Amino acid sequence: MSERPGPVARATSALFGGERNDVAARLDGLGEAVEAARGRLDDTLLDPAAALAERASERLRLSGEHTIVALAGATGSGKSSLFNCLTDLELAGVGVRRPTTSWALACSWGPDGAQELLEWMGIPARHQVSRMSMLDRSSADTKLDGLVLLDLPDHDSTEVSHHLEMDRLVQYADLLIWVLDPQKYADAAIHDRYIRPMAAYRDVTLVVLNQIDRIHFSERERALGDVRAILDREGLPGVPVLGVSAHRGDGVDDLKRELARRIRAKASAKERLAQDIAASAAGIVTVGGRSDIPGITDIDRQALDLALLDSVGAPQLVEAVEASTLRTARRHTGWPPLRWVGRLRKDPLRELGIDPDGSIASLSRAVRPSVGHVQRAQAESAVREISEKAAVGLERPWRDAVREASVSTSADVVRELDETVDRIDLGLSRTPFWWRAVDVLQWLAFAALVVGVGWGAVELLSGLVGWEVGDAPVVAGTSLPLLLLLGGLVGGVLLAALSRAAVRTSARRRAQQADATLRRAVAEVSEQKVVAPLQAELDRYERYRSGILRALG
Repeated sequence: MSERPGPVARATSALFGGERNDVAARLDGLGEAVEAARGRLDDTLLDPAAALAERASERLRLSGEHTIVALAGATGSGKSSLFNCLTDLELAGVGVRRPTTSWALACSWGPDGAQELLEWMGIPARHQVSRMSMLDRSSADTKLDGLVLLDLPDHDSTEVSHHLEMDRLVQYADLLIWVLDPQKYADAAIHDRYIRPMAAYRDVTLVVLNQIDRIHFSERERALGDVRAILDREGLPGVPVLGVSAHRGDGVDDLKRELARRIRAKASAKERLAQDIAASAAGIVTVGGRSDIPGITDIDRQALDLALLDSVGAPQLVEAVEASTLRTARRHTGWPPLRWVGRLRKDPLRELGIDPDGSIASLSRAVRPSVGHVQRAQAESAVREISEKAAVGLERPWRDAVREASVSTSADVVRELDETVDRIDLGLSRTPFWWRAVDVLQWLAFAALVVGVGWGAVELLSGLVGWEVGDAPVVAGTSLPLLLLLGGLVGGVLLAALSRAAVRTSARRRAQQADATLRRAVAEVSEQKVVAPLQAELDRYERYRSGILRALG
C-alpha cells in the first residue's frame, strides 16, 4: 500500500513539479547538517540555518502555488505608485491606505488567495487585498494567478520599525524588485545596505528604473546602461533592468509579462530557496568545513591495540605463561631425580612472587606494574595518537570534539584494561591428562630402577659376606634385577626426553592461546572505550558533511 505524501511533499511537488526535487533534497541536507553539528559548531552559526530550514519547510507546507514578489525602494522612488499600477487598484479607494506603522501592503492574485501564507508572514488582514475579490479581473490578471505582491516600507525611512519590517520580509520574497529613482539610482544607501549584500541572489532579483518618463527619450537607454554597469560592479551581472513609468504606464506591460513568466515557471521560488540554502550552507562550511577524511583505519586500530597491550605488560604476561607452563609440566613429566635437583635451583617465577599454579590474575599482578603514572601515560599516549590521526582533515570545532571524546575515555582505559586482564582465566591451574599419565609412568620407571638397584645390591652384598641368597630370576637371558635397573633408568630418561619436547610445544601453544586471549580482551576494551567514542564523532561529522554537501548542491 503506497503512503500518501505529507503536506510539505505535496507542496514541494506543486511548486517544483512531480518528483521530490533538488531544492527539497538540499533543504533536507541543510537540516541534517545543522542537527549533526549541534554542540560542535556555535549556535549563532547554526540557528539562522535552522530558522531558514523551518521557514522554508513551513512555506512549502502552506503554499506551493504562490510566488511572493517584494517591491523595495527608497522614499520618492514611486514604489507604491508602481504597486497600485500593477494591481490596477487605488488601494485608498477601497478603504486601505498606506499605514503609518511598519506594516507592508499585500495583494494576491488567483482564486485560492494567499491569506494563510500572508498571515504566516505576519501581514495583518487589514493590509491584504485579493484580486479575486474584484469583479473586473482582466486577462492580464489571470496570467498573474499565484502572484503575491508586497509593497515594503521605504528602506530609507526614519522609522526604525520600517527598517526592521523590510529586513524581515525580504527573507520571505521569492523575487526581489528594487525600485530606483532616476535621480537617485546610484544612491549608496540602497546599494550598500541591500543590493550589494544580495549579490548571491541575482537570479531572483529584478531592478526597475521607475519614473522613466522624467528622462528624455534619447537618454533612457544610457540611464538603463548606467544602472546595469553599477550592478555589474556590485556582483549582480545579468540582472534584468526595466524602465517603467507607473504614472504613464510605460514598461508596465513588460514588467507584468516578466512576472507572468516567472510565475508560470515557478523559477523564482525555487531559485530563491536554493540560493538561501546554498548561502546558509556556505556560511557553515567556513567554520565546519566539508573535507573528506580518512577516519580510523585498520592500521590505526592495530597500533592502538599493540600500545595498550604493552601498557598492561602483555608480552611479559605471555612469557610468564610459557615459563609457568614449562616449570609446572617439568615437575609432572621430568625424571624424578632431576626434579629433585631442579628444586634446589631458585624458581624464577617464585622470585617474582608468582605461584606457578596460579591464575592469570596472579601472574598479571606480578609481571606488570601496578596502575601508575607510567602505565597510564602509555595508555593515554596511545589514545591521544589515534585521536590525532582520526582528526586529520577536520576543522577545529570537529577536531576539538574528537579530542574531547578521547580525553573523556582515556581515563577509564587503564582501569578497564586491568579489570579485564584480571578476569581472564587461562586454566593455568589445570593439569592436562597426559602430564598425569607421564607422571605415573615416570614413577613406575623410577620404582623399577630402585627395585633393580636394591635387588642387585643385596645380591652383591650377600656374595661378599657369604650369605646364601637364591638366584635371581632370568628373563630373556638377563637377570631380572638388572633388567629392572636398566629398564627403569633408560625408560625414565627416554620418557623425560620425549616429554621435554612435548612440554615445549605445549608451553608454546598455551602461550599463544594466552596471547590471543589477551589480544581479544584488549581489542574489546579498545573498541568500546576508545574507538567507539571516536567513531561516533566521525560518524556525526560524516552526517554533517553529507548534509552540507547536499545543501550546497
